[in-house]
Amino acid sequence: MNPSATTNRTALITGASSGIGKATALAFAKAGINLALVGRSSDKLAAVASSVTDMGVTAKTYVVDLSQIDRVSAKIAAIAADFDNLDILINNAGMAYTGSMGDMPLADWQRVIDLNLTSVFQCIHGILPYMRQRQSGIIVNISSIASKQVFPNWGAYSVSKFGLMALTQAIAGEERANGIRVSAVCPGSVNTPLWDTDTVQADFDRSAMLTPEMVAQGILYAVLAPAGAVVEELVIMPSGGAL
Repeated sequence: MNPSATTNRTALITGASSGIGKATALAFAKAGINLALVGRSSDKLAAVASSVTDMGVTAKTYVVDLSQIDRVSAKIAAIAADFDNLDILINNAGMAYTGSMGDMPLADWQRVIDLNLTSVFQCIHGILPYMRQRQSGIIVNISSIASKQVFPNWGAYSVSKFGLMALTQAIAGEERANGIRVSAVCPGSVNTPLWDTDTVQADFDRSAMLTPEMVAQGILYAVLAPAGAVVEELVIMPSGGAL
């Protein structure tokens, strides 16, 4: 990749401090794409920013809690206003949750839907005016194979990801005339810190999963599609047969 071809581009990545978000930041930096890094940990974001600036791109960090959904749109709009050319939005932040739907507390349900679906809706709301003004932009929503099939005890997560796919398709259809391309990247299981969170109880072989770097290459592929094309949906699965 010739960095000079992409140095006039800037991407906002949510969940940028670890996992897929961090790997995507590094892949974008290697391609010469400048970065707005969004996450909850100032220290972790600073470490990612240091790594990507060492690769020759510019990076700014923003501590935002996307679970506070009533504030997300305004915060994303403020970030967009910091840049002259913020033309890529990667909606990566999210959470997983395991447990029976019949026993799931309403507060837990709302937490999953708020972060995995409503916060994405609000991030898009925050950046759309800037993309519409320029009549161009790329939005990539990181979905999941769980948007294609429902797994037992992963019901709420699957509902959030099915909803995210519908949101992706709706925004794509509505904003096509404004020059805005919208993609969904749907990975199978990825070896990230998600598996270590207190909302996930699962015993999978993590060595058989995708790596964050594999998924990041798929995201970069979608972003670098020629101007006259759009990668509407990209499913990436572990070649070893893991979900």
